[in-house]
Amino acid sequence: MKIIGLSGTNGSGKDTVGHLLEEKHGYLFADATAMLGAELDKRGLTHERVNKAALSAEWRRESGMGVIIDKALEMFNAGDYKGLIVGSLRHPGEADRVHEIGGMVLWVDADPQIRYDRISANNRGRVEDQKTFEQFLAEEASEMSPSGDAATLNMGAVKEQADYVIQNNGNDIEQFKVDAEKTLASYL
Repeated sequence: MKIIGLSGTNGSGKDTVGHLLEEKHGYLFADATAMLGAELDKRGLTHERVNKAALSAEWRRESGMGVIIDKALEMFNAGDYKGLIVGSLRHPGEADRVHEIGGMVLWVDADPQIRYDRISANNRGRVEDQKTFEQFLAEEASEMSPSGDAATLNMGAVKEQADYVIQNNGNDIEQFKVDAEKTLASYL
């Protein structure tokens, strides 16, 4: 089984990579944001990043640090796919779990101003995207470092475990897709 753990900064192009592998290569794109959102809906909570972070920490405390990967594996095993891409990893336990089962971790990044402009212009309909640039940077800084609770977000540690890194500072989405496929060619 081929599994890719997908991570990176907000607005960097992670979903583009996930959908590319889903549509062109027959992978299941297991979107952690969608998993968390479905549970937040059940609980009557908004999809704000703070609620997603709290829920993912709750899941980690209850079911282990790689719970997002385990949930994605259940979805994968219920279907017929060529591979699995799970995004977005936000905890080192998730990257550890991907590596334990022989997968690789991909980090996608871009300049902060470019990423902020993307999420502001894309109008993805996400409450979490409605913020100032300063709030965007502060939120990212808090997600990149551990808080002292082993179950909370620590994207900086995920970045350190990445097997591959793709920079996406351009505006040409088709070129970005080509670059992503080149980076992942030996793994696909």
